[in-house]
Amino acid sequence: MEEKVVVKRPPKSPFLAGILAFFFPFGAGQLYNNQYRKALVFFFIFAGLVTLNSQGDTGQPFLGLTLAGFIIYQLFDAVQTSGRINRKALLGEEDIVEAEEVPEFVKTGSIFWGIVLIALGAMLLFANFELMSYDTVFEFLIPFSILVVGVKLVVDHYSKSREEE
Repeated sequence: MEEKVVVKRPPKSPFLAGILAFFFPFGAGQLYNNQYRKALVFFFIFAGLVTLNSQGDTGQPFLGLTLAGFIIYQLFDAVQTSGRINRKALLGEEDIVEAEEVPEFVKTGSIFWGIVLIALGAMLLFANFELMSYDTVFEFLIPFSILVVGVKLVVDHYSKSREEE
């Protein structure tokens, strides 16, 4: 009597994921792989890049190359992810769900960089509302802020070397 060999069909087709990602580069391959959050993020990235490309000559050819690179990336990502899903199913690990954890913030103990970014944003905002000229920002405040950052780095270096002694 002959034994019937049952070949288990892989759950996801890398070819189909690649075809979907190629013809619909806004997250269709990721939707096929049941990666809904990634598909939503890819949709917004694709829509943003297309919108920026249609705005005119600003940012060209960089934005066009960025859009092409994103399309190629999401195609390879869809194919690689479906292959990884198939490998997990082949090894019998299909019930394992990868939990996406939010990484914890690293505590640095200094608020210096936050203050620098707030000050820089405020200066640019004032320049946008014409309360301050861009000439003032770029001729005085930017070099001054670079000087302050340099002094902060030197002070941090010397304070760390004294703590190690």
